[in-house]
Amino acid sequence: MADTALVDPATGLTQAQLAARHGLRVAGERPSLAEYSRRLWAYRHFIAAYANAKLVASYSNAKLGQIWQVLTPLTNVAVYYLIFGVVLEQREIPNFIAYLSTGLFIFNFTQTAVLAGIQSISGNLGLIRALHFPRASLPLAATLTQFQQLLASMVVLIAIVLVTGEPITLDWLMLVPALLLHAVFNAGVVMTVARLGAKAGDLKQVMPFILRTWMYGSGVLYSVTLFTRLPEWAATVIQYNPMLVYIELARHALLEQAPVLNGSLVQLWLVALAWALATGIGGFIYFWRGEQEYGRG
Repeated sequence: MADTALVDPATGLTQAQLAARHGLRVAGERPSLAEYSRRLWAYRHFIAAYANAKLVASYSNAKLGQIWQVLTPLTNVAVYYLIFGVVLEQREIPNFIAYLSTGLFIFNFTQTAVLAGIQSISGNLGLIRALHFPRASLPLAATLTQFQQLLASMVVLIAIVLVTGEPITLDWLMLVPALLLHAVFNAGVVMTVARLGAKAGDLKQVMPFILRTWMYGSGVLYSVTLFTRLPEWAATVIQYNPMLVYIELARHALLEQAPVLNGSLVQLWLVALAWALATGIGGFIYFWRGEQEYGRG
């Protein structure tokens, strides 16, 4: 009897067959990956506008406004230089303040993007439930917002590098592809934590501790040569730490005598490319698979 009720007596077709004949689909059904990518591309202007709006709004209540984009990394550099440069005296690094600044600015890009990405879904439930659009627009906008802040920080970083005596060389041009690969990597990480954060609200409480541990394991505050004192297997694992890789690429580009953990620049670029592709594509697919879940419950 239940099966008979699902059949249209006029056509002899089930409701599912009728829906397929007339092109009807389940409400909120996840589109194919190709179709989802096409829709996301169509919303690229929305992503850019939303990212700009978030950037402006983040400093709207501060008297100095967007100047804090510059003051925040400078303050971090001053504090860590006092501790690690003055108190602990990192003498084995010729230009420690430029070395430290590069590590902090590059790592801060990932740190702020991840923290923003965790709440990109859970913090925008009203928007998600009111409008229909590819939800990946939100974590991508969060990444773009932080990338814009990174570009402002790069102006400060280059000034620090020049003032501390580093010469301008052709290697500086390699900073551009390094930052682009880093941005792709961050986008994948942000989409991953966005889906996780939509399910587990406590993740935003735990993530600062995870990021702090990651920073200490990425050679941000001290010479990366210290990792050579670890057991061989541990040093090998750290050598492929994505944040260490992107920081080392930036230091290779800007500094002449920065200590490095891996002397092979080609290997650094290959690892950076592999992390960007694996994390960018993997994070996108992982986020897409949860598309129909966002905003429900």
